[in-house]
Amino acid sequence: MPREFNRSERVAGSLRRELAQLIQMEVKDPGVGFVGLSDVEVSRDLSHAKVFITVFDTDKAESSVKALNRAAGYLRRRLGQEMRIRSVPELHFQHDASVETGQHMDDLIDAAVASDRSDNGDSDRDGEE
Repeated sequence: MPREFNRSERVAGSLRRELAQLIQMEVKDPGVGFVGLSDVEVSRDLSHAKVFITVFDTDKAESSVKALNRAAGYLRRRLGQEMRIRSVPELHFQHDASVETGQHMDDLIDAAVASDRSDNGDSDRDGEE
């Protein structure tokens, strides 16, 4: 039997879609850098929502989160206008560092592979002499 989605998961999906559009089109704060929404978690009672954002310029991560938290009231009001929901959850923006962590891991793997290639290349040349 397939798992049913509960209400908080459906609201989280709707919030993710609407917030992505609102942040892109309507938030004019210069403190918000180039951001993307990675996830939204809504509490069971639908009163709070953690909005995880990915910041593509890691130097501006803190300022982007602060700017979005300042704009949370405006975004919440606009969500109330756009969505058919009785009460819109209070928005709490947080930085999601998973992309930076993944990029760091990729860099480490690339460095390890390059190191192995150079070590193997050196030993192959030593054996030929």
